[in-house]
Amino acid sequence: MGWKAIHRWLGLTVGTLALVLGITGAILAFDPVQEAWQAPAAPGDLSVATLVERVARTVPGAEEIRHLPSGAIVVFGFEGDQAQARYVDPADGRVLGAWEPSALPRWVKNLHRSLLLGDAGRWGAAGIALAMGLICLSALILLLRRMGGWRRLAARVRGSLAQRIHVVAGRVVLAVLLLTSLTALTMSASTLGLVALDAGTEPDLVSVATSQTALPGAQLAMLQSLAVRDLRKLNFPDAADPEDTWKVATGQGEGWIDRYSGQTLAWQDLTLAQRIYDWALVLHTGEGAWPWAVVLALVGASVLLFWWSGVVMWWQARRQAPHITGNSPLAQADVLIFVASEGGSTWGFAQALQDALAQSGHRVHTSALEHFQTTAATRQVFVLAATYGEGQAPAHASDALQRIAKLTASAVPVTVLGFGDRQYPAFCAFAEALEKTLRAQGWPALLPLECIHQQSAQQFARWGDALARALGEPLVLDYVPRVPPTTALTLVARQNYREHSDEPTAILRFAWPAQGGGALRGHGLAHFAAGDLVGIVPPGSAVPRYYSLASGSKDGFLEICVRLLPGGLCSTHLLGLQRGGSIAAFIRSNPGFALPRTRPPVLLIGAGTGVAPLAGFIRRNDRHPPMHLYFGGRDPAQDFYFGTEIQQWLGEGRLASVQTVFSRIPEGGGYVQDALRRDAERIRALVAQGALVRVCGSRAMAKSVVEALDAILVPLHLSVAQLKAKERYAEDVF
Repeated sequence: MGWKAIHRWLGLTVGTLALVLGITGAILAFDPVQEAWQAPAAPGDLSVATLVERVARTVPGAEEIRHLPSGAIVVFGFEGDQAQARYVDPADGRVLGAWEPSALPRWVKNLHRSLLLGDAGRWGAAGIALAMGLICLSALILLLRRMGGWRRLAARVRGSLAQRIHVVAGRVVLAVLLLTSLTALTMSASTLGLVALDAGTEPDLVSVATSQTALPGAQLAMLQSLAVRDLRKLNFPDAADPEDTWKVATGQGEGWIDRYSGQTLAWQDLTLAQRIYDWALVLHTGEGAWPWAVVLALVGASVLLFWWSGVVMWWQARRQAPHITGNSPLAQADVLIFVASEGGSTWGFAQALQDALAQSGHRVHTSALEHFQTTAATRQVFVLAATYGEGQAPAHASDALQRIAKLTASAVPVTVLGFGDRQYPAFCAFAEALEKTLRAQGWPALLPLECIHQQSAQQFARWGDALARALGEPLVLDYVPRVPPTTALTLVARQNYREHSDEPTAILRFAWPAQGGGALRGHGLAHFAAGDLVGIVPPGSAVPRYYSLASGSKDGFLEICVRLLPGGLCSTHLLGLQRGGSIAAFIRSNPGFALPRTRPPVLLIGAGTGVAPLAGFIRRNDRHPPMHLYFGGRDPAQDFYFGTEIQQWLGEGRLASVQTVFSRIPEGGGYVQDALRRDAERIRALVAQGALVRVCGSRAMAKSVVEALDAILVPLHLSVAQLKAKERYAEDVF
């Protein structure tokens, strides 16, 4: 069983009980905080002898002085037949008031320590602590795997809301949770009798006194040399028992003092087990360290956050679990499909590929990549591989690459199709590693490696067209992604460009629905920001098309820039809309492209309709950190999208500078990468200041920008790849 399975199933099975212990632990952690504020602490240099003298003067019948972990002094004794426990001021021995144990309900402690089940419950609580330790250990391993090692542990977390909450919270409190699990196990070992804390029986005490006159406590040498800060407990000798002695307990051990001679009769050092227990008690409860108790309370409460986000992640994974239909037996299949998927979405593409091949008369068997093999009947093999974290294989296929490297290659073609997100520096790195290993081993390929960005159905369909041509048979990949609930958005304004060309373009603005955020949350439109994607489902299709947003929910409208694609179902529908028309839409977050709230200078590079999300960034640049825009188009008279707004933002200080180039007019400056080369010195200065870079446009344009910037950054000993690794460079390409 892998670490991911251990983490998941322990979390699901033990998580609810761990939640109970976490919440009750958070409640109990406030006890040391309350105690620390109830009475003054003893001065650090005060001797126990002086304290005894003051207590004897103000508290007749005192039998025990206890130095609480909070620093307060409590005196126990009897007043007549009535037992008394009182706070005293160590400065003068004055009684401050009655001391009472914690006011927290006893059942909360019993629930935390034994689940209200007595001894059996204590064993159960210990088992939960052990399970929590394993959950924390597996979480650390999975966290390092997801983030790409210790050096990238503080990098930005991407994924769904539940994933981000789970990872970020874990990054903050995981070490403390692991510590509380270990300390709970340590304390349980003594409570359950598995470890003995004391040294055994008390030593034999032989008095060496020559007088039967007891000395006052203030005259005892040991108490004179002992500071109150080191005292835990001091027991007075029983006045009715002439053989009784003073007994003192400190952080180092216990001592017995002759009441007549003042000599130390015996001393026992604390055992190692007791010292370990004492440290565990402080670390687990916060006793004697109230700031740490506050930390423990917050960490205990965080268990609720982990439990909720973990359940949501499990449910999402369950919904995406593979359910391949129509699978032929392995031995009879002429086409094999192997899948590596972390979240489960890649299996949907595998099902679409299997269905298309089966309709063409093939027998197809689909399985997980760790089962990679071929048989005598195999004629084609396809590997659909997603990349996890910073270039790793999905957890279930972690050993697949090594296994494939040991196999003997055959003449059967193996074609790799990668899935990933271009915002990650290691985009499709696992698929690339598979491709390299297979070719090095001598496996042929029907098609070269292709990488699908953000599960694009359109890109998958184009790959299917290439596959059909390579196979020489009709093949239609009908992948229908799971579409979130949509809501209707009404068009309220449009700006038309290039109306009389074969590529008309428009900026479309849709009204924000009037229901409010609460009603929209279930329809995928509760919140969005510039650079996120809006999924639009055109009439007659179940496959959404995605457009980068030029606005955020704070703007009060949703805005996109659309150019007509030849034969494009969605772009044709959108450009045919008139005011009052509507679309069915949902939001898909794009956190890798977003800008942080506090940021250095920003370099924005866009071409054509790719300026849309960059315009959205500028529109919301309320704090005015310097933003520099490089925009490339064809003709300023026809396709300077957001041109009027850009000039306005420049005047408002939301935009620090703008450089435009137009490729279809004389002296237009060429392409956007040419403008970058001309401003090489300025670009280097911005990057040296820590500038973030955002690029949006066609894939060819983005590639040319990378080439230009790599050349520009040579004097700085930097590259685009290094900027991506530091999360300073991100692309949104189409």
